[in-house]
Amino acid sequence: MRALIFAKRNLKELIRDPLGIFFSIALPSFLLFIFQQFNIPNDSFKLENFTPGIIVFAFAFITLFTATLVARDRTTSFLIRLGVSPIKSFEFIFGYMLAIIPIVIIQNILFFTVAIIMGLKFCLSIILVLLISIIIAVLFIMIGILVGSLFSEKASSGFSSIIVQLVCFTSGMYFPNEILGDFFRKICQILPFESCVIILKGILNNNLNIINLRNIIIFLIYLLIITILAIITFNKKMLSDNKS
Repeated sequence: MRALIFAKRNLKELIRDPLGIFFSIALPSFLLFIFQQFNIPNDSFKLENFTPGIIVFAFAFITLFTATLVARDRTTSFLIRLGVSPIKSFEFIFGYMLAIIPIVIIQNILFFTVAIIMGLKFCLSIILVLLISIIIAVLFIMIGILVGSLFSEKASSGFSSIIVQLVCFTSGMYFPNEILGDFFRKICQILPFESCVIILKGILNNNLNIINLRNIIIFLIYLLIITILAIITFNKKMLSDNKS
């Protein structure tokens, strides 16, 4: 209940930046529309293959939104004032997550509506992708909470921009693995972003054979580790901010 109240407050804070919300929601649809205007002779840019990559890329901006919100709350001493309340750290984090997820859902619904209009065949797998993408979005929200807990609002924006670039260049949305060197391919395999794209791509295209156990394990490991780090770091920062 306390997490829900906190989530409502966070959602109101996000709505205070309507331009940012609009940008976050409309960005994936805009990118899909732009890239489909080019006749790029590569299977990676076909509608059914490019769609999952854009979804994951858009989640990187969710990281930016989350990090900025958390860092701003720390900067304005809002969390310091709440530190004397009985709310637990996991309730704070759950409150941030609940505030961001509605934006993710609206973003994805609009995105797939545009994709279907542009020629993506509607099937039940789209609904499954919508559900799985929420779980994947949690990873990016947790990264945002971790970044926002570690850095100031200005520094959080800069660090989140690095996450955006990492997703862009290591998720495989632009560059198929076949054209990458061995070293860079290894980096892509170690980071979770390529696995996120592969999972969504396999589900969307009803081709689960491209999803291997390594993709699932890598994603779950990162989700677990980042979540634990976010909770610990957030809690320590709240305690240290309250002392200071």
